[in-house]
Amino acid sequence: MKIQERTGAGNNRSSAPVQPTMGERLPSPPRERKPALAALAVLLILVGALGATMLVLRAGERVEVVKVTGDIQAGESVGDKVKAVLVADDAGINYVKWTQIKTLKKLKAKSTIYAGTLVIGQMFGTEASVPDGKAVVGLSLKEGQYPEGIEVGDLVAAYQVGNNTSANSGDKTDSGSTGSAGSSGSAGGAPIVDDARVTKVPDDSADSTISSTNKRVTVTVDESDAAALARAAAANEVALVKVPGN
Repeated sequence: MKIQERTGAGNNRSSAPVQPTMGERLPSPPRERKPALAALAVLLILVGALGATMLVLRAGERVEVVKVTGDIQAGESVGDKVKAVLVADDAGINYVKWTQIKTLKKLKAKSTIYAGTLVIGQMFGTEASVPDGKAVVGLSLKEGQYPEGIEVGDLVAAYQVGNNTSANSGDKTDSGSTGSAGSSGSAGGAPIVDDARVTKVPDDSADSTISSTNKRVTVTVDESDAAALARAAAANEVALVKVPGN
């Protein structure tokens, strides 16, 4: 009798799902695979790696160009004030390659170029351009009217050196003005121009074909001083003296 009651009680048990015991894991749902996203991620990685590689290779493309080691004035050639340096190649910049140095030395600076500058083609030409507010004056000087070894780029002062004896032999009015100008320049000691820049000096062989005694020197001065210097030069009453700043 007891056995039947137990059996019957067992038949009335609930059919609820059995809960997992401690330590057992619930089964995870299957993951949804997305091959398109995976392919995109791989593509981005490859593009980044390719870009980094191109930057490294680009940085390795260097060219040898001309760098100025000393100030070069307008109308002056580079001379020996240059050296070769390596820079990253850039098609947008017209660098002067070191292989073109011989051609560069035949040209003249269009304006002042300062030490440390990388030379580009637009800085030089066959003739120097005159900066704003400046004027170019030509002088024909005898020996003793210019310092020995005068060179392009030198900073000089121009003094008026009148000849009173010759002035007195001319017209009275003209001699008076010339004589007073000469005396003023000599006595006062004030230069006509105190910061003229030498922009052209022919070599000795060129001088010999022009004149056996005169040296033709070209200087750049302030426009306001050009007239006075030109008048003194026409009278052959100009002497050049090197001043500090060379």
